[in-house]
Amino acid sequence: MMLTIVFICFFALMTLSTPIAIVLAATTAMYLFFIASTPLTSLIQQLFNGLDNFVLLGVPFFILAGNIMAEGAISDRLINVMKLCVGRLAGGLAMAGVMACMFFAAISGSSPATVIAIGSIMMPALIKEGYGERFSIGLLTSSGSLGILIPPSIPMILYALVMNVSVAEIFMAGFLPGIFIGCCLMGYSYLMSRKYRWRSEERYTLKDAVRIIKEGLWALFLPFLVLGGIYGGIFTPTEAAAVSVVYALVVELFIYKELKWYKLFAICRESAILSGCLLFVLSCAMTFIWLLTVEQVPLKLADIIIKNIDNKWLFLLAINGVLLIIGCLMDIVTAVVIISPILIETLTRYNIDFIHFGIIMIINVECGFLTPPFGLNLFVSMAIVKRSLIEVGRAILPFILLFFGCLLCITYIPKLSLILPELLIRR
Repeated sequence: MMLTIVFICFFALMTLSTPIAIVLAATTAMYLFFIASTPLTSLIQQLFNGLDNFVLLGVPFFILAGNIMAEGAISDRLINVMKLCVGRLAGGLAMAGVMACMFFAAISGSSPATVIAIGSIMMPALIKEGYGERFSIGLLTSSGSLGILIPPSIPMILYALVMNVSVAEIFMAGFLPGIFIGCCLMGYSYLMSRKYRWRSEERYTLKDAVRIIKEGLWALFLPFLVLGGIYGGIFTPTEAAAVSVVYALVVELFIYKELKWYKLFAICRESAILSGCLLFVLSCAMTFIWLLTVEQVPLKLADIIIKNIDNKWLFLLAINGVLLIIGCLMDIVTAVVIISPILIETLTRYNIDFIHFGIIMIINVECGFLTPPFGLNLFVSMAIVKRSLIEVGRAILPFILLFFGCLLCITYIPKLSLILPELLIRR
């Protein structure tokens, strides 16, 4: 009965638009003080324990690296290389935008940073070339969400922490699903471009091609440095995050020379604020997870689910629907760090691989970036194109349907997620 009251208070605070970190901490404190009669000093201990993990050091580094590259010239160089590769095809400029998002995703690990860095350049360029405005906004907004599926990815790090799985494994598991969704977006762009006859007339001489490739090599090398270092055992994911910051600074300041020194303070300040907010939410969420574990909520939930759903594939379909709804109502970080641990016992009983479920969770989180009221990518695109939330929401609708189709494929074909970890790590 008392636990029911705690959950009522939780949802009441959520309804009052209380910051989610405060909701989680207050709910846990209420349980400790009124139900468990435990000194509130234990809450402080749990807040500390929630952040006492070496893996989390990578989060602020990846945020900083993404902000540096979003402010600098790496995104420009990536776009030029991709335009050189596919620019002359029907819909080539749109496909170049998707490919640039995929590469930038493999550098920054952040969805909003990808939209800012690539979308701020490509959305106006697509509209100028005659591509439909609604199509251009929807394509780049949705392609930017690949920033959290193609590794490195900050939500993947958080998922690995709360589910106690290998960061390297879930990073590797995101490759093929990310490429699959990217190819679907490019295929859709090609079909729409053939229908409306969208085509870029830009031509490149051999001299131009050599120059573009030469300038873009530094940007193209970063994903191979970071991910190759992780999978080659040269450094850990946390060390790889630090390496990405150093590499981005060297390239932007001393090679491309388009990032000015005076901007570094603002970049570091913004990164520190975002990192602090993110880690505080995570710390509070970990205390709430501890509360749920103490009350054996995952076990009780598993009993209820198993009793009513006797097929794991039906369960996966149901959980996808629930996660899509949650993505519309809950902050992305909160969704990952709270929902995942609650389902640990259920996943174990259905014999669902935690890595496979992690990719399913991340794709649902991607959809959360595209749906109001917490769809952060929508607000980024609103700022770029100066359009209302309703207009951006309409533009994104076909791409949400496309994402949902891709989600079903990845859900019911586990090998798409698991083949690389099985071949390269688990063997």
